[in-house]
Amino acid sequence: MGKFERWRKSRETKASLAVLITAALLIETTAAVQYAFTAGGIRREAQNRAEAELKQTSLHIQNVTTAVEVAVDNMVWAIEKSLDEPDSIYTVLRRLVEQNSTIVGCGVGFIGDYYPEKGRWFEPYVFENEDGSIEVKQIGSASHNYLEASWYLTGLIADPGAWTEPYYDDAGARMMLCTYVMPVHDSKGRVVAVMGADVSLEWLSNLINANPIYPSSYNLMVSREGQILACPVESLVLQRNIYEAASEIYDTTANKVGRMMVDGKSGVETVMGNEGNKKYVFFAPIEGSSGWSMAVVCSDDEIYRGLHRIGVGLFLLMLSGMALMVYIMFRIIHGFNRLQQVRAEQERMGSELRIANAIQMGMLPKTFPPFPERDDVEVYGSLVPAKEVGGDLYDFFIRDEKLFFCVGDVSGKGVPASLVMAVTRSLFRSESVHEANPARIVEAMNSAMAEMNDSNMFVTLFIGVLDLPTGRIHYCNAGHCAPLLVGTSVGTLPVETNIPLGVVKDWKYVSQESIVSPQTLVFLYTDGLTEAENSQHEQFGEQRMFDVARKVCQDNEQVDIIQHMQEAVHEFVDGAEQSDDLTMLMVQYTKEQRQERLSRSITLPNDVEAVPRLATFVEGVAEELAFDSATTMNLNLAVEEAVVNVMNYAYPKDVKGNINIQACANDVRLKFTITDSGVPFDPTAVRDADVSLSAEQRPIGGLGIYMLRRLMDSINYEYVDGHNVLTLRKRLS
Repeated sequence: MGKFERWRKSRETKASLAVLITAALLIETTAAVQYAFTAGGIRREAQNRAEAELKQTSLHIQNVTTAVEVAVDNMVWAIEKSLDEPDSIYTVLRRLVEQNSTIVGCGVGFIGDYYPEKGRWFEPYVFENEDGSIEVKQIGSASHNYLEASWYLTGLIADPGAWTEPYYDDAGARMMLCTYVMPVHDSKGRVVAVMGADVSLEWLSNLINANPIYPSSYNLMVSREGQILACPVESLVLQRNIYEAASEIYDTTANKVGRMMVDGKSGVETVMGNEGNKKYVFFAPIEGSSGWSMAVVCSDDEIYRGLHRIGVGLFLLMLSGMALMVYIMFRIIHGFNRLQQVRAEQERMGSELRIANAIQMGMLPKTFPPFPERDDVEVYGSLVPAKEVGGDLYDFFIRDEKLFFCVGDVSGKGVPASLVMAVTRSLFRSESVHEANPARIVEAMNSAMAEMNDSNMFVTLFIGVLDLPTGRIHYCNAGHCAPLLVGTSVGTLPVETNIPLGVVKDWKYVSQESIVSPQTLVFLYTDGLTEAENSQHEQFGEQRMFDVARKVCQDNEQVDIIQHMQEAVHEFVDGAEQSDDLTMLMVQYTKEQRQERLSRSITLPNDVEAVPRLATFVEGVAEELAFDSATTMNLNLAVEEAVVNVMNYAYPKDVKGNINIQACANDVRLKFTITDSGVPFDPTAVRDADVSLSAEQRPIGGLGIYMLRRLMDSINYEYVDGHNVLTLRKRLS
């Protein structure tokens, strides 16, 4: 190794080490920043969870207290109406307890000697036992002097009502209660009693400690005077206030939290627990008239426990990552050359795919309009592959005054599909060049493809043969989408589904036929149109396709239907990646009726002795149209060849039949229509004779049709309503 090479290697090594050190520092810095941001996010998450818990519990308690307040307010009126009948008060109270599951008991304490017959202490009380039964009794007595009870004294001055401080009831329900009290007035507006509805504190304790936001977190609730209503230490409930119990719950520094809760404030404070651990206290008042306040206490250790674990794991991962980076650096240097080779290979493959795309697209018709000399048909096609090469195809050509066209979709995508597409298109051309029945064309294609279908690929295909003079369309569908018919309205061409090509070798396909009215458009497409997806994976669908077609029909813009479809799909997918090849083909039958300038006909028997009459008929037509002698002779040869062929072969031996020859001419062309009712036979399906061979080498047949094609501009055959109809056309000079 030379000095320069060693220097270069040394410099590369130092540069690699510098990259590693820089990467390590960046990783450490990034980890520290991420740790800090994560810690802040966890703190905010804990606060959000605590605030949500406070709001949810507050709403629940508010609903309960409000329901009690409304119930008592509604029942005070009934009590005041029952003052003249004191015993009926029990009924009112019983109804209140039965109709309100939250109220465990309720009673009315009257002022002393209000009912002399009842004695000094009259306190009717109704409560629900543990078994659900309702108990009614009078609990006022010298041993239960409610006249000195805080709830009674509070109720005398409460306007309209107030919640008492929690207390233990030793005479009625015998449980820890909070009571909502309201004064009772007589007809003169004087306060004569206090009504109270008791709510058990047991449900409150169960509610606020039912779902702690962390396993070791807990909730507590205090009254407006600091009395503990609920907390995890049951011995503190109703026995201590929040100031005295602060040291037992967390520490003495939390006294200010208790004062803030009693003052009805909300917020979050950080305190130190007795074991030296940090705690967060989230607190807020309960909405409503109760004056209660609630706090959620969470441990710092538990909030950040997951983060601490992640931190340790992250540190170990970082060490492992550094070791891995050293290894990766050496592997990168080794793999760089390989990457260059792969890139070169990819560029080569990309170039080949672009060439394949050009070849594939070159196989499809791409000159539009394709038949500018014709006024009876318009054709336009479009194919947009999803990848460099695709599996869709369309094709069309005119032979013997018939437009042959097809649209197909190969299963799969990419290069395999493109190869099958090329084979399918070639088979369509090779079979339809000598066959006009679409079912037989499809059967021949299917047989050939099934024999070589080792990859189990198939092709959906629609083939149509449109007879341009009559507008009659023969077609065969092989598992493809039904074409649209767009004319004065929008509909679908009725099709037999059949099965795709290449699946079953000997499948018998069904040929169908219909009439296409002038100016009607046949729109063919592949499922890349209806299954085009947007970013939400919604499909374009048939309904949107029909909507576009109807709008095109209403705006009388049928010729632009492919452009409108492309614009609608582009707007729908809104930039989403194309998932399938998109192919569309439009065939519009545009034949116009022209005024005839000549119309003659002659009917001959199937006897060659009548041929001179035919010659006279043809010469008369040519003379009227001012044809020269050479053209007249060619017309005679062509018509005589076609008619003599019918005379000799259309009818069985010794069977008499007629042949009708009709000549019509407009300002563009002359047309001979030869009609017979003999055996169905399509002369245009016969292959042309190979005139390059000698007479001895050439097989019998095909020379007559060869001559007809050379002498006339076009020939056309149709079997209509039991008749062979052969049409010969010659354009006027």
